[in-house]
Amino acid sequence: MEMFLSQMWSFLGLLTVLQNVLPTQLLTLLHSLYDSLQDLLTPFSYYDVPEFNAYSSNLDPNHFYRHVSLYLNSLHSASSARCLSLSRSPSGRLAFSLAPGHSLPDTFLGHRLSWTHHVDTLQDSLEEKRSFTLKLPKRHRHALLLPYLDHVSSSADAFDRQSRHLRLSTNNGNAWVSVPFSHPSSFNTLALDPDLKRRLTDDLSAFSTAKEYYHSVGRAWKRGYLLYGPPGSGKSSLIAAMANFLNYDVYDLELTKVSDNSELRALLMQTTNRSIIVIEDIDCSLDLTTFDRRVRSTNHKKSNVKSNEKWTRSGDNNDGGRVTLSGLLNFTDGLWSCCGEERIIVFTTNHKDHVDPALVRPGRMDMHVRLGVCGAHALKELARNYLGLEDHPMFDVVESCMRAGGALTPAEIGEMMLKNRRDPSVAMKEVVAALQGSIVKGGGGDRELGSYWSMVDEAEGTMTDRGLLSSPENWGIVSSPERVGGKRRKERSNGGGDTNGTSTWERKVKFLVRLKSLTKSDSGRGV
Repeated sequence: MEMFLSQMWSFLGLLTVLQNVLPTQLLTLLHSLYDSLQDLLTPFSYYDVPEFNAYSSNLDPNHFYRHVSLYLNSLHSASSARCLSLSRSPSGRLAFSLAPGHSLPDTFLGHRLSWTHHVDTLQDSLEEKRSFTLKLPKRHRHALLLPYLDHVSSSADAFDRQSRHLRLSTNNGNAWVSVPFSHPSSFNTLALDPDLKRRLTDDLSAFSTAKEYYHSVGRAWKRGYLLYGPPGSGKSSLIAAMANFLNYDVYDLELTKVSDNSELRALLMQTTNRSIIVIEDIDCSLDLTTFDRRVRSTNHKKSNVKSNEKWTRSGDNNDGGRVTLSGLLNFTDGLWSCCGEERIIVFTTNHKDHVDPALVRPGRMDMHVRLGVCGAHALKELARNYLGLEDHPMFDVVESCMRAGGALTPAEIGEMMLKNRRDPSVAMKEVVAALQGSIVKGGGGDRELGSYWSMVDEAEGTMTDRGLLSSPENWGIVSSPERVGGKRRKERSNGGGDTNGTSTWERKVKFLVRLKSLTKSDSGRGV
């Protein structure tokens, strides 16, 4: 052993002497020969993935480094790594990263590969240099390398979609300010018609997987949705459900805070891929249509070109609409809209006819979604979500009220159910009373009243049998039952004579009045 150590020290000393004696060119040649010999003898090839691009002097991030990090996080074989670094996100999700100096094996097309994480501290600095090194069989590197790298990137993208933490951003000057986005709305909780839900989810799914198709037809990978309907119809909830369905960030663009078209373009360039850009109440955000038409009309009347240019500039600077219609059109469908991919642009409005047609034509707003008052399917969805009801004797009465002209938004019905969530029967009574009130207020017609009153008869018996209402004889006297919604109830609609018709009519109105009085008296217990 002592002889071996002695010979080793002698060899190292000889190398030191040779380094000091031999010319630099010869030493470089010897190192090159040694590396070639080592490369010839080793059965593996190695590829380094640094955190920052080596060719850049500004420390530009190497996006593939992030892909590798996400890919290693997604591997089910992570438990085979000897040392992992664990972290927990604000949402409670656990994530791991490969500890420095350790390796993680992988398999691709029947071949074994491995990744090693390197972290080196720079000399005379506290900064660290991070990189991943890929080791794969040298004999198959040409057949493995490119397909494997594509596999890493696609797997990282898929994992990022599932695990990313969504952000909600709004514009402050020419920059975005963001907060975590954790809205609970989903397509399972939305009070929408089932066919509309299916069309929306199918359209969103098709868009998110259509990158190659959009590129093949020469279109930017983006899509536009126009959501219109009365306040409380669920436009904001639908946007949140879309973001949760696709795992997209949300950018809430406030046009009144944007100074000009240049700032609008700058904000667009700062948005990330896989995002939803929302402009709510597009018809109220800026008076784009009026302003642009006034400028064009004035320019047409003025014969002096300089006066026209001066007027246009003055209008751009002093008018309340500092962002022009042409600037917004370029934002949604112009050349600047192609500076990112996989983006959805959503406009909302309460009045579709108030929006300039140029903003909502196909190619800009590809899908127009009307969100109106609550329908029968939507009400049952709300009852299931808010009250846990799968069925109730008042469902048929509610549906008949809606056919007779009763109209409430999902927000109005949801508030009633939320307030009376501890007593579902009281909640349903209040919904029926509110729908009846909307019929009276709106002067509902007679086209569905016959069916409506027959449903009232059926519900009256069902609820009395179940003890939800007392006997009709104890309901009291109702005054002036002759008019509903400003129209005289026709006696022949009851199919009987004057006396019988009036008696039946009074009993039905008594039922509704009793129902409304029960709602008022019981509403305090439902909170």
